[in-house]
Amino acid sequence: MKLLFAGKGGRTGWTRLALALAGVGAVGTATLLGVGPGAQVAPAAPAARGDGGGQLARDARAVERTGATAVLAETAQENGRGSRARAGTQDTPAPYDSYYRIGSDTKTFTAVVALQLVGEGTLSLSDTVEEWLPGLVSGQGNDGSRITLRHLLQHTSGLPNYTDVLFEDPDALTPEAYRAERFRVRTPAEQVALAMTRRPGWLPAPDETRWAYSNTNYVLAGMIIEAATGHTWEREVHERIIEPLGLARTLTPGTSAYVPQPTAPAWTQFPGREDLTDTTVATGGWADGGIISTTGDMNTFLRALLGGRLLAPDLLAEMQRTVPAEDFASRPGSRYGLGLAWRPAPGCPDGLWFHGGSSFGTISETAVTPDATRSAAAAVFTYRIGAPGRQHAQNEATYDLIENALCD
Repeated sequence: MKLLFAGKGGRTGWTRLALALAGVGAVGTATLLGVGPGAQVAPAAPAARGDGGGQLARDARAVERTGATAVLAETAQENGRGSRARAGTQDTPAPYDSYYRIGSDTKTFTAVVALQLVGEGTLSLSDTVEEWLPGLVSGQGNDGSRITLRHLLQHTSGLPNYTDVLFEDPDALTPEAYRAERFRVRTPAEQVALAMTRRPGWLPAPDETRWAYSNTNYVLAGMIIEAATGHTWEREVHERIIEPLGLARTLTPGTSAYVPQPTAPAWTQFPGREDLTDTTVATGGWADGGIISTTGDMNTFLRALLGGRLLAPDLLAEMQRTVPAEDFASRPGSRYGLGLAWRPAPGCPDGLWFHGGSSFGTISETAVTPDATRSAAAAVFTYRIGAPGRQHAQNEATYDLIENALCD
C-alpha cells in the first residue's frame, strides 16, 4: 500500500493527495469511480465489532480504531497453518471470504505474465514500446523508442501518469462526480493518449534508476502482452496464473462495476466532507489495477510467486532487481523491482516483498517473506481522502498488522 496522502515522486500537497488515489492505488480504468443510485452516509455502529484471536486480531482492531469501517486479515504458512481476523464498526461484520478490488496489486500479476513471455522468448525486457506499439507513445517529448519493457515494469520510464491528468482538479472528487461517471470506461489506448498530453519526467537510459510511479506503464505492458500473444490480457492472466494456482476467487471483471458477493461496503470520505460515501459500485481497472480477489487467494499467489512456482529462478531474480523507490511506502529504504517491491521490516532481517493497492473505498495490503514460508494479506474498506491524517494512521496500522504477522 503506497502512501495515499503523498503523491509519487515526492510531490505532496492537497492536489497530490487527490491524484494519489488513482495514481498510487491504480483505480486503473480511468474514471471517477461510481457510487450507487444515491450517496449514502456510513451508519454509525454503537461499538466496534471484531473477532479472531491473538496478535492478528489485536492488530485488526487497531486498524479499526483509526476509523476503518471493516478490516479483514489473513496469514498463511508453508505448513498449511494460518490465521484470520476481522474488525470494524459496521453492524454486520465483513465476511471472511469477501471479494475486494486489489488495485495496484494487479501490477504484480501483469509483471508475472510479461516475465513468463520473456522466458518463452516471445518478449525481451529490452524490447521497446515502439517495436510492439508503433506510434502510440509520442508527442510532448515522449518517445516509445527509448522505453523498454523493463522500464515499464520497473516504473523507470519517466512516462506521465494518465490518472494525474484525469484527477487534475481536486474539486472533481465529489460524490456527485462519482454518480455521474460510475459506469464510464476508457480504452487502454485512450488512457495512453491522456498521458501523451503531458511531457515525460525524463527519457530513460538503458540502465535507468530514476523512479516515478505511473499507471501508464502497466497499461502499456498489458497492451504489449496482447500484441505479443494475440490474446486478451485477461485470458493470459487467467490461463497463466489464476487457473494453474486454483485461485477460484480471483477474477478480472472487465467493464463490470460490481464486486461479487460476499463483499463489504467500500466507503470514501471526500475532500471537504465529514461523512462517508458508499463507493462500492464502480468501474475498475485493467492491467494496472483491475483484479478482484480475496485475502486467501492473495496469500496463495504471493507464496507461489516467491516459492518459484510461477517464474524460473533467473526470471524471479530479474523481478527482484530493484531501484530505490523511497516514495513508494512509508518505510525508509523501500525499493522497486518488476511489479514487486521490497522494504525493510523490524524483526524480518531480510525484509519483505510486497506491492499493495487502493481504489476508492478499498485498500489492499499484502506481503511475503523472501523464503515464501509466510505471507499476509489485508483488506480495509475505508479510504479517507478528505482526512489525510486519519488515512495516514490507518495506513501505518495496516503496515504494522502485516509486519507483526510476518516478522519476529
